[in-house]
Amino acid sequence: MAGERWKTVRSRWQNHWRLMLGVAVLATTLAAVCLHFDAKLGGLLEEAERSAYDTVVTRFTERREVSSQVVLVTIDQPSLERIRANEQYALNFGSWPYSRNLWARVVEQLEAEGARAIVFDAVMDERGTDESMDLTFAQVLQETSTPFYLGVSTHANAPLLPPADFGAAVVEVDTPIQAADAFPEEAGAETFEDGAPEAVLPAVAPEQLARALAFPVRANGRTLPALDYATSSGERLPSHPVPPIPVLVGAVDGFGLVEPESDADGFMRRTRFVYSDGPNAFATLPVRVAADLLGASAIEFAGRTLRLGSRTYAVDADGSAGIDFGGQLHDRFTSVPLISVLDAWVHRGQGQPTGLPPDVFRGKVVVIGGNAVGLNDVKATSFSSHEPGVVKQAAVLDTLLGNGRFITRAPLGVSLALVFGVAFASVVLLMTTRWTPLEIAWPLGLYAGMSWVTGPVLGLTNTYVLTALPALAGVLASVSAVAFNHLVANEETAFIRQAFSRFMEPKLVEQMIAQRELPRLDGENVEITAFFSDIRGFSTFSERFKDDPRNLVRLLNTYLTRVSAALLKEGGCLDKYIGDAVVCLFGAPMRQVDHALRGCKGALAAKAAVDRLRDEFRVQGLPDMYTRIGVNTAVNFVGNFGSEQLFSYTAIGDGMNLAARLEGANKAYGSVIMIGPRTYELAREHIEVRELDRVRVAGKTEAVTVYELLALKGGLDARKRETVARYHAALALYRAARFEEAAAVLEARRAEDPEDGPTQALLERCQRYAKAPPTDFDGVANLDK
Repeated sequence: MAGERWKTVRSRWQNHWRLMLGVAVLATTLAAVCLHFDAKLGGLLEEAERSAYDTVVTRFTERREVSSQVVLVTIDQPSLERIRANEQYALNFGSWPYSRNLWARVVEQLEAEGARAIVFDAVMDERGTDESMDLTFAQVLQETSTPFYLGVSTHANAPLLPPADFGAAVVEVDTPIQAADAFPEEAGAETFEDGAPEAVLPAVAPEQLARALAFPVRANGRTLPALDYATSSGERLPSHPVPPIPVLVGAVDGFGLVEPESDADGFMRRTRFVYSDGPNAFATLPVRVAADLLGASAIEFAGRTLRLGSRTYAVDADGSAGIDFGGQLHDRFTSVPLISVLDAWVHRGQGQPTGLPPDVFRGKVVVIGGNAVGLNDVKATSFSSHEPGVVKQAAVLDTLLGNGRFITRAPLGVSLALVFGVAFASVVLLMTTRWTPLEIAWPLGLYAGMSWVTGPVLGLTNTYVLTALPALAGVLASVSAVAFNHLVANEETAFIRQAFSRFMEPKLVEQMIAQRELPRLDGENVEITAFFSDIRGFSTFSERFKDDPRNLVRLLNTYLTRVSAALLKEGGCLDKYIGDAVVCLFGAPMRQVDHALRGCKGALAAKAAVDRLRDEFRVQGLPDMYTRIGVNTAVNFVGNFGSEQLFSYTAIGDGMNLAARLEGANKAYGSVIMIGPRTYELAREHIEVRELDRVRVAGKTEAVTVYELLALKGGLDARKRETVARYHAALALYRAARFEEAAAVLEARRAEDPEDGPTQALLERCQRYAKAPPTDFDGVANLDK
């Protein structure tokens, strides 16, 4: 069965592979067009691709290992509450946003803990209410050796800075305040004196500000993304970095952009590394930090790579890359609450244990950021819709300093190759199998299933291959394939209706089509019941019309029509006419569990139709027309047979041969309808028969029992029953080689049914054998033809 199924699939492929290829190419082209015009179509494909990206990323890139490069100091809700509840902290630092002397203490403590660098994921572009605290913070930054990096935001009203001259000498910005004024002599004394000496905050020249905020970039012909923002009307206007407070310009080791870099749906998935406002290029905060730590004097782009010092990173053609978050913030990074760092500073000053985990900050880059709900710094990533915004800076920094693998997009050609592959596989699968459940399940499963194709690629190579686009192409190809299948099905149905309506009852043809029990036109082994009939003495009959062949044809057509109608009414399938002979099949092409009984009913109906026709011919003075019928049930090979020029639906096999032999054997037995043993076995409960003999067909060694079909069950009159009983008694004596006794039984009451052909035939054989007994008699007659 599997082999036949495979032959069918291969045949469909051979017949339609060019069409399948064309459908795949068309689906790929349509998908590419949708991708090109997606913005004009409302961005639906982009939205679907983002959703697919999230599915693939969360399923195949999540990892539980904690970063060894980056540690977080989180401004969490407990820290806010405990600082507010601590009178000394509240007096010294105020409420959120805290006085900048708080951050000075945090910096001092982190340096004492051995931090590699400190990154503040926020901006300081407004002076504090107590400007001396700003100066104090700046002086602490200058005095500590741990690098400190600060974020900068952008705004349309910010000044456009002149081009930065990175070759000019660095001008230091003085901070006129003494360290003793900043903190009490005892670290544990949490008070500050009023009336601290006033200081004039330094001014920063635009050239110096540009030098501090910008960073050298070698774009190598690449156009850097512009700093801009979208207005409510959708117009994009240029923006520029907002300068930090002047006192920090010379104290902070570097500044970086903290742009949200969110997609249209508000999710953070990608980063651009560098932006430009025209005169200058500005690095994002993680890139600015990594550049210093890796000893890079400039950021360099070359093709699809980003270089920082000796490190090279794969990026997309536009210079961006997907952020490899690797999971949620709490799974990927060690977090220390802000309050714990403040308490550690106090405990250290008092000579007490800090209470921090040993070496939690040593050799690590410490990123300070908020994760309290009230700070409104909640962002969405592929892993969570509620993540602190600091997760972006931490994840990018971890990649830059760690494994160096961002998520990049596969070249468009690779994605389109996958698009074509999915489309081609879809159309081949559906057009060759033509299985309705698969036609429904395959398109529905494409979106869910595609992530299992592109996901492993992402997991192994950090390369994202478009996922929604191949699924779209696969659906388009599937719809085309299903449409083709239904078109072919309609054509096949029309073919079946046209091909079989001429030799099957039309109602059965429609039933066969409705039940989808279409024949296997390429052939199959099926148990069927075959019907053969022929006109006795047709040569003599046609002799009467040798001068009037047209009338002979009319009479023959009448005969064939009457016999065929009787067979069709019982569900038979007309196989062929061979001159005056009729061949009919029961049980094919439509399966019929009662095909043997139908064959018997059809034979009796055909005999009755011929008897009525004989009466009509007799009235018209036409010669008598007498038919003989053979019926046999067996497994035969059924299908279309013939040549390229002419073929027909028929059956071949020994069962068909025996049916034909039984039809001819009626002549020797004087019977009208002879049936084979399997037919009798299947229909015996519904028919009246006479066991005629055991016969051996030419070319076969096994003998079979044959029967004369007389009527349906209960249809025999008393006289015929007596004749059959007498015949069976004589047949038993005949098989015992008691030929004279058998002849005597047949002669005893022969006059009661003198026209019974089988009785006369067996009587003549018994009389002949009584006079000349045969040698090696086994009670089996040979059918030579």
